[in-house]
Amino acid sequence: MNYSSKEFEFHDPNSSDYIKVVIPEVANAAFGLYVWPCAPVLAQHVWEHRKQMEGKTVLEIGAGTALPGIVAAKCGANVILSDNSSFEDCLRLCRKSADLNHVTNVTVEGISWGIVSPTLTALPKLDFILTSDCFYDTKDFEDVIMTLSFLLQRDPEAQVWCSYQERSSDRSIWPLLNKWRLKADEISTPNMDCMRTTHTVHTTHIIQLFRLQLDVSDEDLIDGKKGS
Repeated sequence: MNYSSKEFEFHDPNSSDYIKVVIPEVANAAFGLYVWPCAPVLAQHVWEHRKQMEGKTVLEIGAGTALPGIVAAKCGANVILSDNSSFEDCLRLCRKSADLNHVTNVTVEGISWGIVSPTLTALPKLDFILTSDCFYDTKDFEDVIMTLSFLLQRDPEAQVWCSYQERSSDRSIWPLLNKWRLKADEISTPNMDCMRTTHTVHTTHIIQLFRLQLDVSDEDLIDGKKGS
């Protein structure tokens, strides 16, 4: 593949802290081979909460160019970048992103949404799961949410940080979140003025951030006590 690259700098307005990330892209290629609008927003959120990343285990699903996951790695997390196990170009791009940024605390795994594979079940205990613009093709929505539900059932204290662009009210994820017993809390979007980049697409889109967790209702708690 012939790569071009985008550069991102993440700055702290109150200190001299900053990181630089170089992300490879393949122009005019498949979905996962270039930076989508949600990725810089989620990456900036990770940067603003970088102290939570130190020493944690972070999985990025549908990583593609892997901007949020690489930022997490540069903030001290042990990161697993994943994309569909059949998308060899996407997995290759994940490895390229890690190599360009000289992060050794990163592994790459093939994880296909909606499939409880040996790779999925063998993942280490997770603290954070990152998902950026995975809700693009309607046919994939339930597979993405099923995968997140499985991981949160397994690691109930983990958090999913999700950047999401709702392109149509007819393509909402909310009924599926209810079906798979997940709840979403909206997170304030980060200050994008603290990020410098050669990539400007994110400025033309309205992006939302959510924290997804298991929806444990009062009824569930009561039933749990009855069964104990």
